[in-house]
Amino acid sequence: MAKAMKIAIVDDEKDMRQSISQWLALSGFDTETFATAEDALKHMGPDYPGVVVSDIKMPGMDGMQFLKKVMGLDSALPVIMITGHGDVPMAVEAMRVGAFDFLEKPFNPDRMTELAKKATIARRVTLDNRALRKELSDGSALMNKLIGSSPIMERLKEDILDLGQADGHVLIDGETGTGKTLVAHALHAVGARATKRFVLCSCAAYDEDELASRLFGPVGEGMDQPLLEYARGGTLVLEDIEALSAALQTRLLAAIDAQGSPAETRIVAISNLQEQGKSCEDVLRPDLFYRLAALRITVPPLRQRGEDILALFTRLSEQFADEYGCEAPEVSAQEAAQLLQAPWPGNVRQLINVAERAVLQNRRGSGTIASLLMTDAEDERPVMTTEGKPLKEYVEAFERMLIDNTMRRHKGSIASVMEELCLPRRTLNEKMAKYGLQRADYLAQ
Repeated sequence: MAKAMKIAIVDDEKDMRQSISQWLALSGFDTETFATAEDALKHMGPDYPGVVVSDIKMPGMDGMQFLKKVMGLDSALPVIMITGHGDVPMAVEAMRVGAFDFLEKPFNPDRMTELAKKATIARRVTLDNRALRKELSDGSALMNKLIGSSPIMERLKEDILDLGQADGHVLIDGETGTGKTLVAHALHAVGARATKRFVLCSCAAYDEDELASRLFGPVGEGMDQPLLEYARGGTLVLEDIEALSAALQTRLLAAIDAQGSPAETRIVAISNLQEQGKSCEDVLRPDLFYRLAALRITVPPLRQRGEDILALFTRLSEQFADEYGCEAPEVSAQEAAQLLQAPWPGNVRQLINVAERAVLQNRRGSGTIASLLMTDAEDERPVMTTEGKPLKEYVEAFERMLIDNTMRRHKGSIASVMEELCLPRRTLNEKMAKYGLQRADYLAQ
């Protein structure tokens, strides 16, 4: 359950502060009171976890000056201003400066509660979106699943952040197993619709009549509304969009046009078209394609992500090792090179399978990572990609993985890592800086 948001009450009159505080506390809010704007500002910051209720007329720094200071700290922090009778022009000016709303004395307590609820909902959306945006850039929490710091993955994360804030329909394409559905989740999570419904529907999972019923109605058993209506205000993800029949493409186009702009329901279409030489543009009617592809993201294949492959393998093998109660396999320089060179036709999905099997092999004390990358049982050569990479890239990727693994194992103990890797302190520091590794990231593990 979400923690109750704070409401900072700023008023020089003690009775008014206490009255507002008691009323809002009874309504379920966590309140804190301040007699002066100066005192309140000491407790404010860009990510203050709540909203502000402030009187306009106060000695020292008045409400308008306070509002401008707060807007300077965080322009998205909701501030509800309380005005005296006849101060409506001042309240209008406060709205222009950035106030969330205003109440005129004497005010109805229920109206105060109503405004406080609206303000805290708006604030929670803002803070949640900020947290998700930070997770995207930091690669933590939800975005741990989008592991990688290669240039192509950094661009993907930037695209998610940018298009997530836009409101147009989106087409996501890319090879099978690259994580297109995860990207759709991320687009929704960092956008203005994050608090609304996120609905998934595979167009390839139903016959034409059933899919038509699910999308447009009349709905069958177990459904109250067609999905386009159920997802109103939120995001509807249509996986395998290329499976739509011509008739359903026509109906979807009509539904999109009927919504107008901005769209009531944002459509994120995912193309899994694997037919050689064909794209989603070839199988969708042009007018529908261009509406869905107003914004477009192509998720990169694993083989193009360089050292991300080793970072992913390390993370996945550690997770499976925890699950199976055993040690994660040590990766040799040769095996690291083989992981980097493999073509990965199944992309991340295939890497997950290889990591799990590698952990199970290691638990039994037999088998190698290389054996999992063979073309078949009779061919002793590991499958190699035709996309050659300079030796320097393999060496750096392995070196980064080795330092990362050792830091994890020793929980950030620099002395232990120096001893195991036979590296002087300065050299280790230089290499950690080069590869973007920070000791603080390992201390809490």
